Amino acid sequence: MNLNDAELGVEYKVAEVNTYGDEEMKAFLFSLGCYSGESITVVDKKKNLVVSIKDARYNIDPELGSAIQIEE
Repeated sequence: MNLNDAELGVEYKVAEVNTYGDEEMKAFLFSLGCYSGESITVVDKKKNLVVSIKDARYNIDPELGSAIQIEE
């Protein structure tokens, strides 16, 4: 399942970041600390997702959310 399907307030592990060859998107997500094995929590869902990675919060769009595969 991808990050867009996540429940609010539940901590997940990033299983995989699948950007379908978009290296710029992959590098951007990596710079946020979003890579396999890292914990991620969706804090809010409206037009975009507000996610917590490590001790920071980021606002990401649904396209980025669909690239992040998660597991409980």
